[in-house]
Amino acid sequence: MPNPSLLVVSAHAGDFVWRAGGAIAAATMRGERATVVCLSYGERGESASQWLAGKGLDEITALRRAEAEAAAAALGAEVEFLDLGDYPLVPTPEALVALVEVFRRVQPTVVLTHPLADPYNGDHPAAARMALEARVLAQAIGVPNADGSVPTQEQIIGAPPVFFFEPHQSEQSDFKPNVLLDITAAFPAKRAAMECLPAQRHMWSYYTDLAVRRGVQVKRNAGPNLGLPHETMGEAYVRYYPQVTGVLE
Repeated sequence: MPNPSLLVVSAHAGDFVWRAGGAIAAATMRGERATVVCLSYGERGESASQWLAGKGLDEITALRRAEAEAAAAALGAEVEFLDLGDYPLVPTPEALVALVEVFRRVQPTVVLTHPLADPYNGDHPAAARMALEARVLAQAIGVPNADGSVPTQEQIIGAPPVFFFEPHQSEQSDFKPNVLLDITAAFPAKRAAMECLPAQRHMWSYYTDLAVRRGVQVKRNAGPNLGLPHETMGEAYVRYYPQVTGVLE
């Protein structure tokens, strides 16, 4: 079995915290590797408070990078940035090559990214499409590495499951979770990571409340004998590819 390795493909510098901070912290608390790749800093479309405060693009970009680095550290994760720009986030052949290189270097056993539908933010589906395409290309030994070399057997990846994390407007995005993750023990780290993102302070209470609501659903769907505490916190996901198993459970 390969060593557990979680890869999170995030459109903007804050998305991974709100949507998947619990999953990331839970993985690192188990001693697993977690890597976040931010395709952009969210400098144009995710930083309204900083634009209103009179800051310029370079200053906002530096701020959002520092916030994401602090948040990743709070979750125990590594973070890297492709700096593709946002609003719009435009996939390019060069960007896809860079993301394939990340997949081959990280060798993920689980991938988290945005869902394929979000009528409020086209950057999010764009990131999801990039993540899914990079996953497929990273499996193909005939697809060269970023430096043009032929990948070795060790560099090509397997078939890691992909989970879509919850968008901000779930109902309008037709998000129907089929995986509920108990993040109770990991939630303090997620909250600490959220507080590393003051440029989006208005999101702190929203995603705390959402964790409470998803925690209720965790308990409701967990069966009668698990004894989950009243204060259970949760995150919701959609599994994209079929689960392969020898036992139905």
